[in-house]
Amino acid sequence: MREDVLAESDAIIGTPGTRRTVWRRLAPVGTGLRELILVTALYIGYTSSRLLASDNRDAAVHRAKELLRIERAVRLDWEHPINQFFVRHDTIGLLACFWYATAHYIVTAGVLIWVYFKGRDAYLPARRALMVATIFALCLYLMLPTAPPRFMDGFTDVLALHADQGWWGADASAPKGMGHITNELAAFPSLHAGWSLWCALVLHRYARWRIVKVLGWAGALTTAAVVVGTANHWVLDVLVGWMVVIGGVVAVWELAPRLPE
Repeated sequence: MREDVLAESDAIIGTPGTRRTVWRRLAPVGTGLRELILVTALYIGYTSSRLLASDNRDAAVHRAKELLRIERAVRLDWEHPINQFFVRHDTIGLLACFWYATAHYIVTAGVLIWVYFKGRDAYLPARRALMVATIFALCLYLMLPTAPPRFMDGFTDVLALHADQGWWGADASAPKGMGHITNELAAFPSLHAGWSLWCALVLHRYARWRIVKVLGWAGALTTAAVVVGTANHWVLDVLVGWMVVIGGVVAVWELAPRLPE
């Protein structure tokens, strides 16, 4: 009788070997869902932390002036001529707006998904580096709210200039009618520049084709030019954004073999 019951149970739920096979097949799905939840939580934290920052524009403008003073001292105050170039050339300015409003999210997500399918040895260090860099940048947003160039005299907001030709409004790259969800004083550092450099570093390390690596670096340089040219970031915002990501990548790729999953 006991054997009959066990046989009937196995027929319903499968043998232990079958169950193990099913779990092995379902494991990647569970891992994928876990990573999706983790990355979604990171993005929600990214957005929420930006909104928690001070909205004192006077203090942010003062900090931007101090930053510009540092740039002038080291001859890095390139923002005005680059911004004017984007203003004078409508097509370039419009393409820059589409790049600014799109690539930051789509390219980063695409590289993250691509490296996920390269396997855990590639994905885990890459994802951890992105998280470390993003969290550190968010801390700087909270501690040092800084006005972008478009808030200063002599600069033109290129996204606002072309707002009638795209889905963004006059409030940074937020969709029209959703400007209230973005913190326009989160200029220092530039995560647009930082994330694009992360994409370039990941592609350089794990991509097999040279053209893919070249496209990664081209994307990072294009993003750097776009964020400055549209008057959304200072040159130092870009450099610090790169430094934050390089720090995260070096630290995590060095420590990755000793970290648990």
